[in-house]
Amino acid sequence: MIEKRRTRDLPQINERIRFPQIRVIDSDGSQLGIITPQEALTIAEERGLDLVLLSDKAEPPVCRIMDHGKYKFEQEKKAREARKKQHTADVKEVKMRYKIEEHDYKVRINQAERFLKDGDKVKATVMFRGREIQHSDLAETLLKRMATDLQTFGEVQQAPKKEGRNMMMLISPKK
Repeated sequence: MIEKRRTRDLPQINERIRFPQIRVIDSDGSQLGIITPQEALTIAEERGLDLVLLSDKAEPPVCRIMDHGKYKFEQEKKAREARKKQHTADVKEVKMRYKIEEHDYKVRINQAERFLKDGDKVKATVMFRGREIQHSDLAETLLKRMATDLQTFGEVQQAPKKEGRNMMMLISPKK
């Protein structure tokens, strides 16, 4: 049972191709026609290459004579390049208190602006200590002001809401 599963995971190359007739494509892209896998394998071995199954759904199945190791390496290289180019959007946090001074507020706006330009989401958090939680309306006003100041770079994804002793809002970058 385990042996059967192992052979299924392996790529269909050389001796593992088990069809009575296959269509063979040469290494330069020209067709060699419909022949038996044994004949195709001898041709591939003469050239020092592998016989690789491309499509088993076709009638007859299609195989190609190529260097399988080189092919596999190039596929992995393409996948690595694709992973390198993609950007994952992180959530960056900007924390402040509702009694924030004007200059400190501008610093937080600049930070949030930089995060949004980099393509990250911004979580703006207003923290409360002690009895400050009674002034949640002032914190909400501050967050709404921040949303209007940042509307050229991003839009509000989640409106200001209270979570415990904090009030938070989520801003995502504009497309």
